[in-house]
Amino acid sequence: MNTATTGASAAPFDLGQVKRLPILISLIIGAFFSILNETLLQIAFPKLVTELNVTASTLQWLATGYMLVVGVLVPASALLVQWFTTRQMFLGAMGLFTIGTLVCALSPGFSILLVGRLLQAAGTGLMLPVMMNTILVLYPPEKRGAAMGTIGLVIMFAPAIGPTLSGLILEVLEWRWLFYLVLPFAIFSVVFAFFFLKNVSTPTKPKVDVLSIILSTIGFGGIVYGFSSLGEGSGGWTHPEVYGTVIAGGAALILFVIRQLRVKEPLMDLRAFRFPLFTLTAILLIIMMMTLFSTMTLLPFLFQGALAMTVFASGLLMLPGSLLNGFLSPVMGKLFDKFGPRALVIPGTILLTVVMFFFTRITVETTKPTLMILHICIMIAISMIMMPTQTNGLNQLPARYYPHGTAILNTLQQVAGAIGVSFFISIMTNGQRKYFEGLEAGADPAQAIPASVVAGVHDAFLIGLGFAVVAIVLAFFVKRAKSPEAEQKQAN
Repeated sequence: MNTATTGASAAPFDLGQVKRLPILISLIIGAFFSILNETLLQIAFPKLVTELNVTASTLQWLATGYMLVVGVLVPASALLVQWFTTRQMFLGAMGLFTIGTLVCALSPGFSILLVGRLLQAAGTGLMLPVMMNTILVLYPPEKRGAAMGTIGLVIMFAPAIGPTLSGLILEVLEWRWLFYLVLPFAIFSVVFAFFFLKNVSTPTKPKVDVLSIILSTIGFGGIVYGFSSLGEGSGGWTHPEVYGTVIAGGAALILFVIRQLRVKEPLMDLRAFRFPLFTLTAILLIIMMMTLFSTMTLLPFLFQGALAMTVFASGLLMLPGSLLNGFLSPVMGKLFDKFGPRALVIPGTILLTVVMFFFTRITVETTKPTLMILHICIMIAISMIMMPTQTNGLNQLPARYYPHGTAILNTLQQVAGAIGVSFFISIMTNGQRKYFEGLEAGADPAQAIPASVVAGVHDAFLIGLGFAVVAIVLAFFVKRAKSPEAEQKQAN
């Protein structure tokens, strides 16, 4: 397959002469605040219901719409990074995010706030693929682990501090300050990138397949929206809004896959799955995202529903593990460069399985320090698995597949995240219902709420334990990847 028509070509200058640090800093600043924004607003939802005079189901569109836009845009990023330069893509993404942040800060009501959130989501949806593709082009395989680990710090650290930071801000300021305080940093990111971000690839401007874009939008958008609606409790699978959009999305996705395998210049080249380590990476990342969301989604319910903790206190309890996960990402990246993926992924999946087992044994009497330690351990395990696995899988791809590989993995993570939230919440809810059905006659349901939450969480973590066991099996098939270019160079 001709590189000139399937991917961004190599840079027209010697990458060895490019100053990588300013480019990396530009990417980190932009990514940090765009990703931070994903978790910054959720904690303000109860207050926004009152101040904006809307129902909780209506307000949920601020989260659902955000995830929907990101899920639709990421697949198209494989095409966009081949049509525009690194600077154009980054400045365009951060420009959209900055404008969206300003619109949110100045919004007089829900409708304008939603428009601002969708603009922010558009910027975020373009940011991650640009960042990862730039790292793949900028760093050789033997140095990518450390670079991707630094990016992993941002990806995990930003959403980790979001709820806690938001809680602090809302203690003393109104909700609009969640956007006012982000705005100057977003502007700084644009200015910094304007002066220091350099192009690292040349646009090849492949043919635009409009039908693929339409099928991608309906397919990924329908699945993300359908599962997000299920998680919001819109009547379960019997509700037409849920099963209708999932069926439509699934059908469009099947047609999308068929078309990508037939056209000469696919929107998302699924031939990347011919490389076994990339395929293994995709499966492991889906499992890890499901496991991650089982933790991030279920623990707040446990802390607030069973242990009667405040939202701010819940955020503080989960903060150490999330921060440690972020700080360990660069360390794991360097260890990956030195020892390869197996030395991290195998013990990481084993640790993950052990911790998930202990989560299935927690009770109302489980102490807060114990819960904090378990959360720290699971976040350490995730840091040992996610970035090393992702970097290793992308390393096996030829350079022409970089835009497609990053788009595929980012899309799968978005879809897995949407499915994970709804899947584990529905399991927890069913567990609670079964617990109440088993209560003795005359028992006070109100007093049984903490125990019912624990019962539901047990059921959900039991499924998470099953995912973790599968991850252990897959981990033993992981080995250090080499790109075809590197193998050919070594042979010569």
